[in-house]
Amino acid sequence: MEQPQLNGHNKTEYPPMHTCEHIVNRTMVNLFGCGRAVSAHIERKKSKLDFALPQAPTDEEITHIETTVNEVIARHLPITTEFFTQQEAKERFDLKRLPEGASDTVRIVKVGDYDECLCIGLHVANTSEIGMFKIISHDYKDGIFRMRFKLL
Repeated sequence: MEQPQLNGHNKTEYPPMHTCEHIVNRTMVNLFGCGRAVSAHIERKKSKLDFALPQAPTDEEITHIETTVNEVIARHLPITTEFFTQQEAKERFDLKRLPEGASDTVRIVKVGDYDECLCIGLHVANTSEIGMFKIISHDYKDGIFRMRFKLL
């Protein structure tokens, strides 16, 4: 098979944190019925994600987010990729975030059977490489829930 042509990528993510971001996004979608993060800042030492929610999560829900993410990490899920044309992908994925002039080929990153989404970034091979997820702070303002987290 011919090597797919993908867009250039100008970031170097820290793979454990970036893969964890995918797990947090799916967890939020599953628990709150919201969309994926509206804003993300993913770094090696600590990261933050913003989600549009109608109300602030309770302390119990914050604990549930953390527990669920760590349970997924502990499943030792493989991280795999697939390539699709945009036409093939649009039936399963939201293509709104693709950059203008994006290549026709897109890459789908799968975290086992837990999550799949369009992504060009760097990832671990297995969730066992992530470590432990810890929410270090959170706040809620004007419909946006922001969580800050790190990996231990």
